Amino acid sequence: MNGRAWGIDNDYMPLRDVLLGRPDYFRWIEAGPLIERTLQNAHKTGATFNLQVAMAQHAEMVSIYEDQGVTCHYLDADPVLHRNFFARDSSAMTPWGALICHMQLKVRRADYVSAIRFYQSHDIPIWQYATAGHFEGGDFVILEPGRVLIGYCGERSEQAGAEQVATFVRDQGWDAITAPISREFVHMDGLVVPLAEKLLVACLDAMEPWLVAQLRTWGFDFVDVPYREARNLGVNLVALGDGKVLSMKGASELNDKMRALGFQVYDPDMSMFTLGGGGVHCLCQALCRDSV
Repeated sequence: MNGRAWGIDNDYMPLRDVLLGRPDYFRWIEAGPLIERTLQNAHKTGATFNLQVAMAQHAEMVSIYEDQGVTCHYLDADPVLHRNFFARDSSAMTPWGALICHMQLKVRRADYVSAIRFYQSHDIPIWQYATAGHFEGGDFVILEPGRVLIGYCGERSEQAGAEQVATFVRDQGWDAITAPISREFVHMDGLVVPLAEKLLVACLDAMEPWLVAQLRTWGFDFVDVPYREARNLGVNLVALGDGKVLSMKGASELNDKMRALGFQVYDPDMSMFTLGGGGVHCLCQALCRDSV
């Protein structure tokens, strides 16, 4: 790990190391509600998959990380685990080590293999394994040091898995709350992502009112994302720290809001991935960030 310590206690301070994948074997297949919508409407929208375009879009994202001094690490490409480059979901990084997840989607059920291999080969401790039910890393959102928001839609993460992971977190002395989400957002990071200290990007209309009230009680403010952008993964961005954020071209209204707040926004076209089921947050797992 280039001499750096592993682990994160937040998801908004300067990002130092990130885990990505290589979309060498990417293709659009039935794999959840986002890509399902793309495929079902393709006869009207004309949306088609192009691997060369996808590879170029991914390379542009990588270049943004590298230009910001972020060290990029990669899961091995695998023709069988052909969606493992969505590195968010097979594991989740914590202050205590990596959480290895238990994915429900049949085409991704063995992605944990490439995640375990990565952590073991880089001498990064594995903290826990999700075993009580299916659980995926996109539903593990570190809001700030000491607080984690954990989601489940049933189709990907299940309530039993979410509650087990919440218990793991509480055993470390942190707060953890679990909340159901609509299947159309797949994971909690399709609804809520930290942007800066006490500031969250969120689609408030799609969140349970009690959850919004709890987050406000904890002192969080919001950059609200309209439903029409959130349903296309507009929330699914990555805070780079120091007032910089990796967003995507499709989230134009959100990007304007963040720029008006003084953020420097990078917004590459990631349409091959958003149409195919995931955004830039889905594509990465933070391995090392500065502590708050």
